Amino acid sequence: MDQAFVTQDVLTIDDVRAAAARIAGHVLRTPTLPSAVLSRMTGAEVWLKLDNLQAVGSFKERGAANRLALLTAPERARGVVAMSAGNHAQGVARHASRQGVAATIVMPRHTPLAKVSGTAAWGAQVVLFGDTVEEAASHAWDLAAREGMIFIHPYDDPAVMAGQGTLALEMLEDAPALDALLVPIGGGGLIAGCAVVAQAVSPRTEMVGVQVAPYSALAQRMGAASEVLGGATTAEGMAVKDVGALTGRVIAALVKRVLVAPELMVEDAIAMLAEAAKVVAEGAGAAGLAGLLAHRDRFAGKRVGIVVCGGNIDARILANVLLRGLLRDGRLLRLHMDIPDRPGVLADIAARIGGCRGNILEVNHQRLFASPSVQAAQLEVLVEARDPGHAAQIEAALAESYTVKRV
Repeated sequence: MDQAFVTQDVLTIDDVRAAAARIAGHVLRTPTLPSAVLSRMTGAEVWLKLDNLQAVGSFKERGAANRLALLTAPERARGVVAMSAGNHAQGVARHASRQGVAATIVMPRHTPLAKVSGTAAWGAQVVLFGDTVEEAASHAWDLAAREGMIFIHPYDDPAVMAGQGTLALEMLEDAPALDALLVPIGGGGLIAGCAVVAQAVSPRTEMVGVQVAPYSALAQRMGAASEVLGGATTAEGMAVKDVGALTGRVIAALVKRVLVAPELMVEDAIAMLAEAAKVVAEGAGAAGLAGLLAHRDRFAGKRVGIVVCGGNIDARILANVLLRGLLRDGRLLRLHMDIPDRPGVLADIAARIGGCRGNILEVNHQRLFASPSVQAAQLEVLVEARDPGHAAQIEAALAESYTVKRV
């Protein structure tokens, strides 16, 4: 069956172009920039689409702005309701406020505080309900039916999909010779809109979806290794059990490959964007880069577009991700030692670390309760190193006189 026939009754390039004209001046035309440092680190020529710079920190306001602009006067008077773990919520809240439309947003109870407070700050009424996205969605639909409000779907709506597709319209204009475009997939609205654009304006660009391992149902149906689905993820914005009915039709016609990014790779991508590229991204926003990191051989030497689709990461989560990354790559050392309990031992250990130019960040010294003998003590030291080689040098200097275990 012809691909155009499959998708034309859902979404066309004309729909996306109309959306671009409709939302112009209401959302940012975000930059698409090459990243020399990420290119060097991954072996691909990396271009970043920085939609984390939108006013609400996410691409989601593109679809929300377009959908709200299409409301009739009677629909505006009824108000709108949406369900979201955060970014769609803020997009709907902002543009409803700009257009004078009352908005109620239902969010799961576990939604990060930054996204809850950000949504409320745009003037929406926030309702926390349920432990899952599905429970929150069911409550939002109930509210819409009971109160007569218009439900604004986060992805399975042609107007929302068209708005999200404007991202690719901009990106492929600014970087027209991309070999591949890596797009995160939650419910599928973003990649559906982007795929329609790519087919029309840059058919040589391969559309590649990226899902995180706990929410990779689509990738598994397309041949990826089996994973246990569900549970916690750093990319909570992608924690959707499956793509939508409408988005699924477009994806089936236009997207031939969906990659899976392991959870730790998402953390590495967040840290790499922050430290190397100086870009703050949430888990879903970093998923495109995580897909590249997990499958870098496939993209070696190619010109690859990465959609940084959101930057609304809780400060505590960002701090933990960065620290965990430092531990994994050896720039933070947690060293455990059983040491003799006698004067001068702590001074000797500090001198050995200092002699290697290591920086002691934290010391935990247990003499009474944790050690195997009254003549011994347990010591745990957190040390900052320049790189893995420097870390190995510090560990070796301590191992000359002590039994050292890296934990």
